[in-house]
Amino acid sequence: QVQLVESGGGLVQAGGSLRLSCVASGRTFSRFAMGWFRQAPGKEREFVGVITWSGGTTYYADSVKGRFTISRDNAKNTVYLQMNSLKPEDTAVYYCAASTSIFPGLTSAAYDYWGEGTQVTVSS
Repeated sequence: QVQLVESGGGLVQAGGSLRLSCVASGRTFSRFAMGWFRQAPGKEREFVGVITWSGGTTYYADSVKGRFTISRDNAKNTVYLQMNSLKPEDTAVYYCAASTSIFPGLTSAAYDYWGEGTQVTVSS
C-alpha cells in the first residue's frame, strides 16, 4: 500500500504561481511513476502530467505544457507540481497518483494509488 497526501493548494490570482507537493508513505516511493490529475466541478478527471520513477522523463497535457513542471525528490518521498502563469480554467481539485508501470501515461486507470486531492482556485 501507498498513502499519498497532497498539499499546497489555495487561492491565487490569474498569472500567479503555486507549488503543490505530494508526500508518499508505505512502499518504496522510488519504484513508482507519479502522475498529477485534476478535476473541475462538473467535469471528468483529466490528466495533467507524469514523471517516471527516476525523474528522467516527464510528459504533460497540452493545456499545461510550458506552464507546469513536475519534479520529484525520492529521498523525501515527494513529488511536486510547479504551476506558473495560472489561468482561471486551471481551477480544480488536484490529485497525485502513483503507478507501478514504468510509464503509465494519461489514463487514470493506469494508476494504482491516489491521494485525496488539494483545491486550487484561480481568480480572474
